[in-house]
Amino acid sequence: MKLLQPRAAAVRVLAGAVIGTAVLAVACVEHAAAQKWPEKTVRIVTPFGPGGGTDIFARILAQRLTEVLGQQFFVDNRPGAGSTLGTEFVAKAPADGYTLLMTSASFSYNPGLYQKLRFDPVKDFAAVSLVVRVPHVIVVLPTFPARNLQEFVKLARARPGDVLYASAGPGSAMHLAGALFGMVTQTKLVHVPYKGGGATTAAVMGGEATTAFNTLETVLPLLRAKRLRPLAVSTRERAPALPEVPTAIEAGFKDYEATGWFGMLAPAGTPPAIVGQLSAEVAKAMRTPAISERATQQGAAPIGSTPAQFQSFLRDEIGRWTRIIRQLGIKLD
Repeated sequence: MKLLQPRAAAVRVLAGAVIGTAVLAVACVEHAAAQKWPEKTVRIVTPFGPGGGTDIFARILAQRLTEVLGQQFFVDNRPGAGSTLGTEFVAKAPADGYTLLMTSASFSYNPGLYQKLRFDPVKDFAAVSLVVRVPHVIVVLPTFPARNLQEFVKLARARPGDVLYASAGPGSAMHLAGALFGMVTQTKLVHVPYKGGGATTAAVMGGEATTAFNTLETVLPLLRAKRLRPLAVSTRERAPALPEVPTAIEAGFKDYEATGWFGMLAPAGTPPAIVGQLSAEVAKAMRTPAISERATQQGAAPIGSTPAQFQSFLRDEIGRWTRIIRQLGIKLD
């Protein structure tokens, strides 16, 4: 047995050298691919239709990345099944940097809403950058009797079942923001789902619904024109675009927070050098005066985070909203 030990040790050393060489070779190939990237058109998938916040910011970044990286970046709208269709498409795409996902807070809701997702939001994606954050804003008609959030809650408690809130559909950000508000404030609000954010605004404007929990960018022009009245925003800090509007926390509802966001991801396994390059370019884009100002005008706070920061944010948001959705008892499958 002793005579065999040197040979066994040599075999182990040789095996280790072979494995190390293979790993180094793979790393070199990935590095070379990343150095050449992009060599062709890059697709940015958004799992929503045209015209919404996700689409708007995807197109802003597509134009910027096309300019600075020298290849065409284009937006591919793939809506359906509560944003899961487009998301699944990217999860199963080649991890080569040529298919990206621009998504929203729905990404962190879906693990709680769907029991049979065909992708893992953590394991199947590489976080690139949290692009912007955007608050929800609780809106009513200017003629609505409640002048602030405290009065609104008092009225809703006095008339359980009479206050209708519109949303863009079951499981949408607006639905969950409203359901969480009802739970936190102990009010019985009635959910009325519509097809899309534009229809919810029309419902409130036309008196079909009492209120809506829109993301700010979708109603900011109407608020500025005083055709709708904001009662509060859903984030911890006031919105720069509406500095005079208090947060729900300031109004006394300390457990109410619902942050909308838009962010970029890539399929898991995308070379870190490509992810890092993308993240750096997104961060630069969000710091440019023209894009930063445009984001602010849309009611959003420009971020441009690192991959690690976005990954940590996603884990926290997925965990938080999965717990909330279970408390609310909402299921979509």
